[in-house]
Amino acid sequence: MEFEFEQSLQPLRDQIAQLETKRLKGDGVASSTIATLKRKLETETARIYAHLSPWDTVQVARHPGRPTIMQYAQKMCDEFIELHGDRVFGDDKAMVGGFARIGEQRFMLIGHRKGLTVEESIEYNFGMANPEGYRKALRLMKLAEKWGLPVVTMVDTSGAFPGLEAEARGQAEAIGRNLMEMARLETPIVTIVTGEGGSGGALGIAVGDRILMLEYAVYSVISPEGCASILWRDGSKAAEAAKALRITSKDLAELHVIDGIIPEPTGGAHSDVDLTISNVRSAVIEQLTVLSGMTGPKLVESRYKKFTALGRFEQPKPAAKK
Repeated sequence: MEFEFEQSLQPLRDQIAQLETKRLKGDGVASSTIATLKRKLETETARIYAHLSPWDTVQVARHPGRPTIMQYAQKMCDEFIELHGDRVFGDDKAMVGGFARIGEQRFMLIGHRKGLTVEESIEYNFGMANPEGYRKALRLMKLAEKWGLPVVTMVDTSGAFPGLEAEARGQAEAIGRNLMEMARLETPIVTIVTGEGGSGGALGIAVGDRILMLEYAVYSVISPEGCASILWRDGSKAAEAAKALRITSKDLAELHVIDGIIPEPTGGAHSDVDLTISNVRSAVIEQLTVLSGMTGPKLVESRYKKFTALGRFEQPKPAAKK
C-alpha cells in the first residue's frame, strides 16, 4: 500500500530494487552504492513524515500493516493466555484479552483486534466490538483487580459496532458501564492508542491512569469523514475536518489529553513492526513501574482528577479600568 504523499519516493525505491536484482544476478553492482541509496531513501522518508498533515496521519494510522493486538501479545509478551467470553451473551472476536507477562511483570492485556488480511478483518469485524466485547473487557479488568494485576489496554478501532443487533443488546450501556467501572478500578491502567482511536468504541477501554499514543496514531470523538458529513454535508472535506479536530498525537499531547508519545520507525509502524513492538514494550514496562507504587484509592483519586481536568481553561481577566 502506497500513500499519495509518498509518491516522490517511488523512483528511489524502484532504483534500489533494480540494483539489488542486478547484484543478485552477479552484474557487479557495488553494495556501497545500494547502501548510499537506502540512506538517501531513509532521509527523504524521515523528511516527509516529519511534515505529515493530520489527514496524512489518519492514512498512516489506518494502514493494514500496522501491528495488531495479537502481534503485540505474541512478540511483546513473554507469555499470553487468552480468555474468552462475557458470561452473558458470547465471545466477541473484535475484543481480545488475557493474562500477560513481560519478564517478572504480570498484567491483563486487553485490546481491539483487527486483521492482517481481508478475511481476518471480516472475521474480527474490522476491530469494531459489540456489547459482549466491552463486557468481556470489563470482566477481565475486574479479574485483574481481584488478583492485584495492572491492566494494559490497546486501542485500535474506528468505533464500536453500530449495528441494530448491537444496539438491541445494549451497546451504549456496555460502554457507559465500562467508563464508570474503569474510573473506580483500584488497579493501575495503562492505555495505548496503537492505530485509530475512534469515538466511544475507543473510550470503552481507554479510561487509563496513563494514556499514550504511537506517533502516527489518531484519537478522536469522530472520524474525519463523519465530522465532515455532519458539519458540511460533504465527506470530501475530511482532510479539513481532520485538521480542525486536532487528532494527532502531537496535538493531543499539547492539549494534555494524552500523557506521552511512543516513537515509530521512519515510515510508520508498518515499516518495521518489530521495532514498533519493542518501543511499546519499553513504554509499558516504564509506565507500570511508575504506577506500581500507588495504592488503589490513590489511583482512583488521581484518575478522577485527571479526567475531570480535561477541557478546562482559564479565561483571561479583563483589563483594569483606568
